[in-house]
Amino acid sequence: MGLKLGTAPDSWGVWFADDAKQPPWRQFLDEAALAGYRWIELGPYGYLPTEAAVLRSELEQRRLQVSGTFVMVPLADIPWSELELQLAAVGAQLAALEAQYVVLIDDTYSDLHSGELLTERELDKAGWARLVANVTRAAAFVRERYGLRLVFHPHAETHVEYEPQIERLLADTDPSLVSLCLDVGHHAYRGGDPVAFLRKHFARIGYLHLKSVASTVRLQAGAERLPFAAAVARGIFCEPSAGTVNFPALGALLQEKDYDGFAIVEQDMYPAPFDKPLPIARRTYAYFKDMGLV
Repeated sequence: MGLKLGTAPDSWGVWFADDAKQPPWRQFLDEAALAGYRWIELGPYGYLPTEAAVLRSELEQRRLQVSGTFVMVPLADIPWSELELQLAAVGAQLAALEAQYVVLIDDTYSDLHSGELLTERELDKAGWARLVANVTRAAAFVRERYGLRLVFHPHAETHVEYEPQIERLLADTDPSLVSLCLDVGHHAYRGGDPVAFLRKHFARIGYLHLKSVASTVRLQAGAERLPFAAAVARGIFCEPSAGTVNFPALGALLQEKDYDGFAIVEQDMYPAPFDKPLPIARRTYAYFKDMGLV
């Protein structure tokens, strides 16, 4: 099995390029390496240095490599010219660092903090067609321009969050262009069984995000209709050993299928005290190492 385990700024409470509630970028790099990781995602564009030579030097000092990073935009509404600009900035940075993946995410339909609806929860036929068209065009653009592979990330409180919506996206996109980044935590958050889904759609899943869900908080989030940020602050995403995702079964399936790809540990913790992430990162790395995923 060629699984490459990594982590991301998300596990250090980083959601934005610049925010006083987030740890400095050097702390993230230092602590990711201290925890044992050798692969990282870049996080939101601008959090880490965008000048490739500067960032490459920082990575080499810590023996870190980059798997990819994400772009999160309202895919049914964004004009192609605007999406192209974002993809070009990220794509050039990733290509210069010899990374491989762009993780594309639809933006949330509700305000992260207030829960106020920003757009409809479900797209009409025309809106869905625009989303699919942008996903397809984005995948072709990053492959042809930068030699990168696009993986689409279903995400809670977006237009592709529940299993039927994910199935629809798979049916409406070209397997040679579009694969999935299966975030097992988001999948479980929305009531799915990520292990069963991975088995069913293994051929279309080219990238993994590893996190788990606290069952009690998930029930609270549903009963209280918590906004996404409020659910995260309450601890909806927890350490892998303590949540609902069956990681031993997931690990066994990855071994059975001889998975050859990235599995990036993410534990959304925005905001997080600056001394909180490293002990969690160390425990999580050890947990997956004991499972044979390192």
